[in-house]
Amino acid sequence: MALPKISEARELTDEQLSNEILAVKKRLFQLRLQKATRQLEKPHQFRHARHRLAQLLTVEHERKRASVSQATSEAE
Repeated sequence: MALPKISEARELTDEQLSNEILAVKKRLFQLRLQKATRQLEKPHQFRHARHRLAQLLTVEHERKRASVSQATSEAE
C-alpha cells in the first residue's frame, strides 16, 4: 500500500480537512490501543497514519498562513 499523496489533501475543503484530521487522530489512538493490548497485526499502519496526519496539518497550516498574509496585504 502506497503512502497517500499530498495533492489529495490539497483538494479537500476546509471542513473536510478538519474532519480528516480528526479521523486520523482517532485512528492513531486506536492503533496505539491495539499495540498496547498486543492486537496490532499491521504495524506499518502507524507510519501511514502519521504521514497522512503530517500532510493534513501541513495543508491546514499553509491555508492559515495564506489567509493571514492576504489579510495583512489588504490592510496595507
